[in-house]
Amino acid sequence: MNLFFIIGLISGFTSCQSIQNKQISLNSVKSETQNKPEFHSIKVGAENTVAYLDLLKNKNIGVLTNQTSVMTVNNQSFHLVDFLLKEKIKIKTIFAPEHGFRGTADAGELIKDGKDSKTGLPVVSLYGNNKKPKAEDLKDLDILVFDLQDVGARFYTYISSLHYLMEACAELNKTIIVLDRPNPNIHIIDGPILDMKHQSFVGMHPIPVLHGMTIGEYAQMINGEQWLSQGIKANLIVVPVMNYNRKMNYSLPVRPSPNLPNDQSINLYASLCFFEGTNVSVGRGTEMQFQIYGSPFIKNKTFSFTPKPNFGAKDPMHNGKVCLGEDLTNEKPLNQLEIKWLIDAYQNTSNQKDFFNDFFVKLAGTEQLKQQIEKGETEKKIRNSWQNDLTKFKKMRTKYLIYK
Repeated sequence: MNLFFIIGLISGFTSCQSIQNKQISLNSVKSETQNKPEFHSIKVGAENTVAYLDLLKNKNIGVLTNQTSVMTVNNQSFHLVDFLLKEKIKIKTIFAPEHGFRGTADAGELIKDGKDSKTGLPVVSLYGNNKKPKAEDLKDLDILVFDLQDVGARFYTYISSLHYLMEACAELNKTIIVLDRPNPNIHIIDGPILDMKHQSFVGMHPIPVLHGMTIGEYAQMINGEQWLSQGIKANLIVVPVMNYNRKMNYSLPVRPSPNLPNDQSINLYASLCFFEGTNVSVGRGTEMQFQIYGSPFIKNKTFSFTPKPNFGAKDPMHNGKVCLGEDLTNEKPLNQLEIKWLIDAYQNTSNQKDFFNDFFVKLAGTEQLKQQIEKGETEKKIRNSWQNDLTKFKKMRTKYLIYK
């Protein structure tokens, strides 16, 4: 089967038929074109234009996107919206996730509907009071395009926005096209599985903290495992990343959110995000977000920092207070979810009864992790408690994988 047959297969669904859970891998295809120099670099789904542009022509389109939807075509850089408009695609609505369309809002900040100043297009917020598109938002649209850069963590809310967009499309029989992008943490599958009684926007599905899938693969799993309301399935098309495999490192060209400024923060994010459910700062209000941690209540540490308002943190935790903790800016890249810092911070906190807050269980997805730390269980014992569930998850996810 050659490259052009597969692309033709994707493009053939112009009548918006469902190709639910279709696993299309361009990386396993042997083609003379891939021996040319320009095919040796990763091409994100948005750059795989031959696979989706014809599907969008003469259709009314909605796009769920943000500042990460960057692409290069013929050596020119574009935002996806600007590129589609240049190609005369009729975009009617932009949908915005957490942090907004331009990606400048703080974590958790209410995002309001509005109008994009550059294009004049209406922007509908899917973060805040309205996380799922309403029927009236989609009624005049034929196809929805999803293009967001994920970081592979269960509580990173872009996969929750994906869920709700897929669900809305399924209910109204609209096609959704997911333009896939690499997962910078694709090599890690780790952490406790979500207990569904703790389901929330920071944890919607029974998966580990780090799932090791691209967002296109994840979309296929949402469909295949019937996680949408009442088991409905979306008319889903995944446009894959070209020249990509699971062993490749991927450095994001744009911050996926305001407080993930570099590769180090993205690698440490899932491990340090547990602190968001405690009285410990993860460096919001500094220039080392998710690369340091500390609080005024931690003792026996020499590293210190003082959070102050900045881009992405208008009112950071412990604003103006000296925090003691650790500097992880030179930590070697992680190959697992790390909990040793969480355990150490709890053990070295002066007032342990105030260490955790209600958000922690939502992030952990289970009450067990909090209980284990409070009991003083070892890191090894805690990690061992995840293994049976992780083995089941790894087996389940194999049928949705696109890349080798």
